[in-house]
Parts: sequence; C-alpha cells; structure tokens
Amino acid sequence: MNRLDTKQTDFASAFSALHGWEAGSDQQVEQRVREILDAVHSRGDAALLEYTGRFDRLELADSAALEIPLRDCEAALATLPAEGRAALEAAAERIRSYHEHQRAQGWEITDASGNHLGQRILPLQRVGIYVPGGKAAYPSSVLMNALPAKVAGVEEIIMTVPTPGGEVNPWVLAAAAVAGVDRVFRVGGAQAVAALAYGTESVPAVDKIVGPGNIYVATAKRMVFGKVGIDMIAGPSEILVLSDGSAPAEWLAWDLLSQAEHDEIAQSIFITWDAAHLESVASAVDNALSELDRAPIARESWQNRGALILTRDAAEACALANQVAPEHLELAVEEPRALLPQIRNAGAIFLGIHTCEALGDYVAGPNHVLPTGGSARFSSPLGVYDFIKRSSLIEASPTGAAELGRLAQALAEAEGLTAHARSAAARTRAGQ
Repeated sequence: MNRLDTKQTDFASAFSALHGWEAGSDQQVEQRVREILDAVHSRGDAALLEYTGRFDRLELADSAALEIPLRDCEAALATLPAEGRAALEAAAERIRSYHEHQRAQGWEITDASGNHLGQRILPLQRVGIYVPGGKAAYPSSVLMNALPAKVAGVEEIIMTVPTPGGEVNPWVLAAAAVAGVDRVFRVGGAQAVAALAYGTESVPAVDKIVGPGNIYVATAKRMVFGKVGIDMIAGPSEILVLSDGSAPAEWLAWDLLSQAEHDEIAQSIFITWDAAHLESVASAVDNALSELDRAPIARESWQNRGALILTRDAAEACALANQVAPEHLELAVEEPRALLPQIRNAGAIFLGIHTCEALGDYVAGPNHVLPTGGSARFSSPLGVYDFIKRSSLIEASPTGAAELGRLAQALAEAEGLTAHARSAAARTRAGQ
C-alpha cells in the first residue's frame, strides 16, 4: 500500500504513477482474440461449441443447447429466497425509475425561411449484454445493463453469460427474468462478443454490445467496434474516498475494500488532510482485511494499488480527485455539497458519510456501469442515451432552398466539389 504526502518533493511523479492505467492488452492476447473472432465469424455455432468446451469445460450436444430457455430464468426467480427476490425486484424498480428521467424526445423547429429542421430519436433494435460469470456472478450487472435498454425502448435484448463447468448462477437468471431479457445464451469470453457482433446460426447479431468482462472480452469489444457499437472499454474498478475525519474509520475501511475485493488490480485511494484520521483508516483497513471472504484478492489489490494520501487542505484533495477522475468518488465529509462545485471528473459521486458506494452498486438507482481509467474526464455512466440513436431532419422550403443553395454553392466551389455546387445551384434556380 502506497503512502503519499503532497509535501513530498517527488509527489507529482509518484501520484501520476499510482493512478495511471491504460486500457489495452498485449500482443498475445490480441492475436488469440483475433483467432477467436475469425473462427466464430466463419464457423458460427460450431466454433461456439468448441470454445465452450475448451474454455468453460462444458460439452454441449448441439447448437440448441447454447440457449438457456426463458422458463429457466422464471424458475430461478421463483426459487429465490423471499427476501432476496424482494431486494432484486426493489432494486430493479429503483433503477427503472431513475432511468425514466433520461428519456429524450425528438424536436423540430421552423426558421424564418420556412425550412423545417429537427432531430428524430429512435431506440436501437437489438442489443447484447455481456454478463461475467468467472470469479463472481453479478445479477446487479444484468439489471444495470438491461433496464436502461428497456426504458429506451430497445426491441430485443440478448444476454450472454459463461457457465463454467455447466454451473448456472440462479441469481443471474432471476435478474434476467426481472429485467425482461428476451434471450439468454450460455457463451462467454471473446467468443460471446464475436457471436453478438457477427451473428451465428443461433445467436442473432446485435447493434450494440454492453457489459464488463475480462481482458479477452475488453479486447474483443475493441476489435469489433465499428461493426457494432460498444459502451466502453472497462478497466479495473476504482474508488476514491475523500474524507475530513467526520466518518468512522471502520466505515471508510469497508468502503475502500468494497472495490479491492473485486479484483487484484482494482484500486482504492483514500485522501484526507487530517493526519490522525489517515492513520485510523490505515489501521481499520488492516483489521478489516482478515474478515473478508475474498481476503487474498482484496489484500493484493490494497497492497499493490491502494493508497493513503495526506493533503494540505480540502481544495488540494479535490484537485487530486479531478486528476484521478475516479469511477466512484465518495465525499465523506460533513458538508459534501460545499465541495461538490470543486469536483469536475468522476463517474458517480456519493455525497456524505452515509452514502457508501455499495448503495450505488445495487439499489440507489443510478447506473453502476461507469467510466474507469480516468475516462470520466470525457465520458458518462451507462444510461438510456446509450441505447438510442439520433437522426437529423431537414426539409427545405422553395424559398429556403434558394437562399441556402446560394451559400452552399459558394462553399462547395471553394472546396472544388462541382457536383455539390451544381446540386445546390439547381435548387436556387428553382426557388427564384
């Protein structure tokens, strides 16, 4: 675990090295993914069956076995403990309600010359959601990826999820039923991305692929972008907790470890301007580590990528937070809204000591699919706007065509595009 102080002479370089991370993969991974993409593109279901047997240790009899019937999802929902089902359905309702506010409508205007201009908004027809199924299963990811698509009006949602050794997580299937997923396939890894991008005999091609995955999934998404849309290239999970000392150290330790337990390369950063509070949090994290089910993963993450940073004041802490542009930012201070105007870059901002990141992961309502690796500087959480497309509307009146045609002709001639100029000139003559 790194300890930094902004008074250190080498702080800037140490801090830059700490939070720097670039999405990418090595040449061997890229070569392997390219082989998988090409095989699925050319051989379809046969390649999916082969890779499912090799990577997921699951031998399927035929292509029909690739799909998990929706009745299995409904059955999984019916078998959940009552309290668990209630929590899943309550989370779904809150997520759905929040995303209803992101709906957008088309619009039209008429200018002084009678030209009609506007924007038409339509949902995508079919999207694919990738749900991880390796070290842990995440029903919350099903809700967060599928429900905004549903709210947007997407016609068909296709879900892929790996089932290593044939093990199907009932919570994931139940979440698919709650979220209204249309079809589910037991396919994972780069081969699932390939199937969604190109289509096979069983898996339909989609317009966009969303959802997190390992380096093979991330690399495959990057390679198929252009053939289909993607949400983002997700990096390791991140949390930055900024505290003034008003929150119990134990609470903040759990908050920091809530990301560290995800993955060995997840990052948890704690920033304060209270030296005694920093020591309390450091001790609380050490104590809490022994209580985790995934302690080895969290310990490696905390030791290698975690950090405790002491700043001069709150303003300096906010400036550092903006440099990191974290996926999750907790303002664990007495007056969080006083600091909010100083925060520019963050995927999600959690205000006050009672608002832990875990609430956002599951039930608060906003999406937990967030920009990582500093990309919160220029990108946003997954939302309804990721599942719509916009078309411009232009309808010129005869008078408007004549007026605009003269302008367009002059610009086209300046660019040396004769057909453009003559096309515009023809409308100018017709409108005179």
